[in-house]
Amino acid sequence: MKIALIQSDLYWEDIAENRNNFESKINQIDSNVDLIVLPEMFSTGFTMNAVEVAETMEGETVIWMKSLAKQKNCAITGSLIIKENNQYYNRMLFVFPSGEIQYYDKRHLFSLAGEDQTYTSGVEKVIVDYLGWKICLQICYDLRFPVFARNIENYDLLIYVANWPKVRTNAWDILLKARAVENLSYVVGVNRIGIDANNYEHIGHSQVVDFLGNYILEPQETQNVFVVELDKNIMLETRKKLDFLSDKDLFMLNF
Repeated sequence: MKIALIQSDLYWEDIAENRNNFESKINQIDSNVDLIVLPEMFSTGFTMNAVEVAETMEGETVIWMKSLAKQKNCAITGSLIIKENNQYYNRMLFVFPSGEIQYYDKRHLFSLAGEDQTYTSGVEKVIVDYLGWKICLQICYDLRFPVFARNIENYDLLIYVANWPKVRTNAWDILLKARAVENLSYVVGVNRIGIDANNYEHIGHSQVVDFLGNYILEPQETQNVFVVELDKNIMLETRKKLDFLSDKDLFMLNF
C-alpha cells in the first residue's frame, strides 16, 4: 500500500483556507497513492470552539473529501469536528474512492485541554477494511492508552492523526514505536506543525514505523507530503515467524 502523509501548519478555525491548503498539497502528489492521511482536526486546528466551527456529515468538508477521493481514486482520512444529534465529536473519517465513509469518534478525550467538556467520547474501536488491509483508526491522545489499541483483531496498520505539541514530542516518538512493536503492526503517525492560537508549538514528527519498531519514514519536521510504501506480506511472514500475538492476554473493554 502506498500512503501519503501530509504534514502542514493549520489556519486557526478557517475551514475554507485549510481545505484550499490541503487540496493544493494533494494536487502536488506526483504518484498514484492508495491512501492520503491528514492531521487531527485538519480543517480547524485543535479548538474547543465547536459551536462555531462544527460541520455535519452532509457539510462542505465531507463533500470535499468525497470529491477528492473519487477524483484521485484513493482513500482519504483525517479528523474534523462533526455535530450530530446536538453533540460534538472529534471524528476521524475514512473516505473510500467510491464515496463510502466509515468513521471513528475519538475515545480518549484530552481532559487537560477541556476536550472532554466540549466533545462526546466515542464508544467503539473501528477497524476499516481497505484493499486487503485491516486499518485501525486512532486519534492523538488515544496513543497513550495501549489497551484500547491492542491488536486483538489482527489489524495490519494502525493510524494516529494528531495535534501533538512540541513539548511532548519525545512521548509521541516513543509511544508510536511502542504501539508498533507490541502489536506487530505498521504504525503511521501524522501530526501538524506550527503555532496554534493557544500559543502551543507543534513540530510534526510525522513518521512511519514498521512492525519491529524500525523507521520506514523517520520523524519529519518540515511542511511537506511524504510518500511511503508498505509491504503486508513481509509483515505477515514476520508475524508467522515470531507469533507473539498468539500469547496476548484476553480481555473485554468496558465503555
